[in-house]
This record gives sequence, C-alpha cells and structure tokens, in this order.
Amino acid sequence: MTTTPFFNNQTLETIYKRHSIRNFTDKQVAEADIRTILNAANMAPSAHNQQSWRFIVIKGEKKRELVELVNSKATEFPKSSSVLLRMASRSIASAPTIVAVVNTAALIKHGTKLFQIDRDQAFDFFRTMEIQSSAAAVQNLLLAATSLGLATVWLGILFLIKDEVLTLLGEPQGEFMAVIPIGYAAKESKGPEKRPLELIIKHYT
Repeated sequence: MTTTPFFNNQTLETIYKRHSIRNFTDKQVAEADIRTILNAANMAPSAHNQQSWRFIVIKGEKKRELVELVNSKATEFPKSSSVLLRMASRSIASAPTIVAVVNTAALIKHGTKLFQIDRDQAFDFFRTMEIQSSAAAVQNLLLAATSLGLATVWLGILFLIKDEVLTLLGEPQGEFMAVIPIGYAAKESKGPEKRPLELIIKHYT
C-alpha cells in the first residue's frame, strides 16, 4: 500500500492521505469546517479569474430528495451503471453534508465575447477551461476536507443524471457538475494502490 514519505510536509502528507470514503457516521460537520473547505475550493486557479463555479450545500429535505432522485433514475440504466448509482445514493444518504459544485457559464460568456475567433471554437475552448477550473476547485475541496480529518468521495457516476440533478438544485444545465458527500468515515480505511510512476511518466531530454 502506498504510504507517504513526507512526514515533515503537511501539504504532501494530505495529498497522500486523501482517498475516497463512501460510508459515513451520523456525526455532523461543523459549519465553520464547511466554510473553511469552501474557502479553500474558492482559492483554486480559474481561467481569467472568472471563478465560474457555484457551491451548493445540501442537507435535510433537499438531501432526501436527491437520494430519491438517484434511486429512481438508477432503474433506467443497465445493471453496471444502476449499481453504481445506488451505491452513490447510499453515500449521499449516510453523509451529513453534501456539496455540489456547478458551473455558472460566466467564463464561457466572457471568453466567447472576448476572443475574435469562430464562435463555436471559442465556446468549446472556454467550456473546456471552465470545466478545468471547476475540477481544480473540487480537488482543493477534497484536500481541505482531508486536512481537517473529514472524509469525502467525488461521485462521478452522477454525471449520468446531471441534468436532472441540476434541475433539482434549481441550477441551469451546464457542462460540469460534481456531488461530494462530506462527513466522518464510518470506519478507517486506506486508499487503493497507485500505479508505479515508471508506467505513467514519459521523458524528453
């Protein structure tokens, strides 16, 4: 199992320590911790500093509605996808707090007007940059949560029902959506073994 050799570097230790947790206790997450995590997410790099993301904190009745939505939509997919959607719904149900990250399209609107190039090309360019920016914000969120002793999981499978989730949250349909349960791990675990660097690095000298 991969372990961190960077015990004298808190940032690197947090990066090595972070891994996905799918089952949570019912212990509530302090509002101050949620704010700290979201502030860290908001510090992520963003193209043209547009910060074209929105953070939506979900608890209580809206969380129950999200669980019901995921379970109901799971029946419409083949078995492999359906199983993953149901697993995601259980993670959402067990976590005390859910954070959704969505794009605002502010960068797409700004960039498409700014760049004097083909409109479709400009749209695709800035759409990609907006997705990259929001993904960076999510990574900051995950690492900040880990540094505070909290557990998280990025439920990528929910992209299959992205439009329905955005509608539930009262958000316009967009190109990016992340749903992250946040809480305290139901049991201690370690992340999966990572592939050796030798298999994934390419050098030009």
